[in-house]
Amino acid sequence: MHSVTVEAWNELWLLRFREFLDVQMHGVDSGHGIEHVQRVVSNAIKLAEGSVAHLEVILPAAWLHDCVSVPKNSPMRSQASRLAATEASEFLMAIGYENRWIAEITHCIEAHSFSAGIPCKTLEAEIVQDADRLEALGAIGLARCLMTGGSMGQRLYEPTEPFPVTRPPRDTEQSVDHFFAKLLGLHETMKTAAGRGEAVRRTEFLKVFLRELAREIGTGDEPLDRAITTCQPHS
Repeated sequence: MHSVTVEAWNELWLLRFREFLDVQMHGVDSGHGIEHVQRVVSNAIKLAEGSVAHLEVILPAAWLHDCVSVPKNSPMRSQASRLAATEASEFLMAIGYENRWIAEITHCIEAHSFSAGIPCKTLEAEIVQDADRLEALGAIGLARCLMTGGSMGQRLYEPTEPFPVTRPPRDTEQSVDHFFAKLLGLHETMKTAAGRGEAVRRTEFLKVFLRELAREIGTGDEPLDRAITTCQPHS
């Protein structure tokens, strides 16, 4: 049983958070904008259902996890979650958010990032991390991957070897390689049972897309199957 309901928390805090994010996220790319944040919040609420996790931690962490934007191709990308955690902590103190939750919220924000590699120390951090990682999978994940790749001027795939079998995946150059560098193994990193189940389902959708792509570009399934087997995504 949560000590606060989503409705009660929203009544107290949501307007202030939205006003803050309207400023912080102005001009952020559409793959990481306020719609992404809203979906992460929704995911986190679903993953927290039936648990003893504190919504006083989960909700602000989910809302603020991307309050500092660092481009995907920036050398500072691995620092993004730490920068966001610092900014969030200052904001929470400024609005008088209950002090006893701030350190836990900060940890959730720091640990949510894939590139930061910070281990989760709390159930709340696991929920927020899973909620964000679900955004990289399924229809939303597919769309965000292609949108981000397009914004960075990437090709869709390497024309001489669309699926990385004899070469390593280079997801700074072509968007499809990101499936093999990260996305297809992301379900294995999920911390909660509910998150893992949903991640597996969404991963199957990505494989359906890849099989259709293989058919349309004429490679057949064999190179794709080899790429899925050969390439070991990060965990």
